[in-house]
Order: sequence, then C-alpha cells, then structure tokens
Amino acid sequence: MPFPLLLHRFLTFGRRSELLGIDYLRSLGYRVVTSSYRTKDGEVDVIAWDRDVLVFIEVKARQSSEPPEDSVGYRKQTRVIRAAQAYLTRHHLQEAPYRFDILAVTAIPGYRPEFRLFRDAFRMYN
Repeated sequence: MPFPLLLHRFLTFGRRSELLGIDYLRSLGYRVVTSSYRTKDGEVDVIAWDRDVLVFIEVKARQSSEPPEDSVGYRKQTRVIRAAQAYLTRHHLQEAPYRFDILAVTAIPGYRPEFRLFRDAFRMYN
C-alpha cells in the first residue's frame, strides 16, 4: 500500500524519494522486505526479492539534472555491503543469490519523478 500522499510533505526529500522508489520497484515486480535497514557499520535503503534473487538497493535522489547514481562511490558501496553482510548473516541467507542495485531518482520540483534502475551496479569486494 502506498504511503499516504498527505503525509509526504512531512518527510525529508531523501525519505520521500525512497518511498517513491519502493512504489516503483513494486511496479517492476520486486517484493520489498524492508527499508532503511541499519547496522553500526552501514545501511541499505531497500531490501527486496527480484524473483529468487535478494537485492540490496541504494536509492539516490537529486532535485537537479545531475545524475544521482554518480554519488554512489566506493565508500557508500562499502557501507551498503557491510549492512548486506549483516542482513545475510542475521537471516541465515548466506547461500541465497543476491546482488546490489542502484535506483536513481530525479525529482525536479514541478515535474514527475524519473527513475533509472541499475541492476547489479556493484559487487562485494574481496
């Protein structure tokens, strides 16, 4: 069920973008497990199943034409990976197939948000 539109104005831009992103991911058939998953070493914006693959999704949003996905560098990827490792361990899913996606949201005021999904955008470092 989508987040009530009336309450959107009370949320930060980032959280609003995550909620819009979740609706978009659901429209693509993703089954969302949780959002804003945090550990002491990192965080994942959205965790969802895409068929039989567990997906850890970093949602990046901008209110300008600057590509949001460009701001997901090594440091951010490392924080997402650490949180993903903790999630996999906590839920005994180490053997499950998984990947890391980036959902770029361009939300210029007065225009409908645009979404670009980058599947398998980065990998766990060894």
